[in-house]
Amino acid sequence: MSENFLKKRTTTKRVIQCSKCSSNIEVPPTAQTIHCRQCNTYILVSRASRSISGNPLVMSKQVTNSGATQPRLNKRALLCGVSYRGLKYRLRGTINDVNRMQQFLTKRFNFPKQSIRILTEDQPKEEDTPTRKNIENALRWLVEDCQSGDSLVFYFSGHGLRQPDFNGDENDGFDETLCPVDFSKEGMILDNDINSIIVKPLPAGVKLHAIIDACHSGTILDLHYIYKIKSNKWEEDVAPSGRPPKGTSGGLAICFSACADSQRAVDTSIFSEKGKHIFARKDMYGAMTTLFIRAVESHSNITYVGILEFMNEECEAMNIRGRCFNRPSLRRMFNRGLLQEPQLSSSKDFDVDEKFEL
Repeated sequence: MSENFLKKRTTTKRVIQCSKCSSNIEVPPTAQTIHCRQCNTYILVSRASRSISGNPLVMSKQVTNSGATQPRLNKRALLCGVSYRGLKYRLRGTINDVNRMQQFLTKRFNFPKQSIRILTEDQPKEEDTPTRKNIENALRWLVEDCQSGDSLVFYFSGHGLRQPDFNGDENDGFDETLCPVDFSKEGMILDNDINSIIVKPLPAGVKLHAIIDACHSGTILDLHYIYKIKSNKWEEDVAPSGRPPKGTSGGLAICFSACADSQRAVDTSIFSEKGKHIFARKDMYGAMTTLFIRAVESHSNITYVGILEFMNEECEAMNIRGRCFNRPSLRRMFNRGLLQEPQLSSSKDFDVDEKFEL
């Protein structure tokens, strides 16, 4: 065996040091997670090697044979798609949405694939199923150890619901919720909890974008400001109890959501361009997800308000077009389903004419 071959072989070997027990673990070339048998910890090796099974999540170090560490990535995304497979309230477009969003982030905004974590029912590993526990753990992963200059994305496609507000921080008397795949047994994820996990910890210089394609999602992050498109200004969402507004630790949280808190959102295959379907008729996608991606991809310098206006105008155009159909089933789909008004909320009243960047 030649010396050059041996040298090449040793330099491509990867070793992870578990920060929980300090054991060295050899990493197979294509592995995204590995299991430390010494302390029973799962390690995400694809970005800075974080533990994804424990609580709290633990940073591990990635070490090469030369002693160098892997460069830190400043872009991180969590994409959740819940289809509720086998249940009567199944959604058919959510996994398609996640795949489209991953492609959008990697190609349009250069997110490294290894910095994107995906939770869907199609994932082979149990810890990547969108259960309540896994989603909450993944949300902690998203913001853990974030630093100034980091860009974070939380995307969710699935069911959203409401429940009565018991702590007096909601103007409409309801907490907005996201529904994990096991919500009927484990419960829903409340807006209060989402705010506590991914909004409150954000340090100065970190920007979080949430893109939520779910019903009743207008204030799903409980952010202090809501942009009113009709008056073209920010309005404060003040708690009726007089409690101080929820904020970050200096960072900026921005949320695009599919509809107002009182409205419903749909997945659909009805969007067309020049009389032709963009996607195959059999493929379903979230209406908001489709419009959001189309807005950014078709306008190179689009602003935040530009995205919001585009989505609302397209929803309204589809409602008008839908009322012209002769088939009652299509009229019902538009009149009941696409009457949604996408929303923009933020932890600060920033300039919405700023160019959208991730």
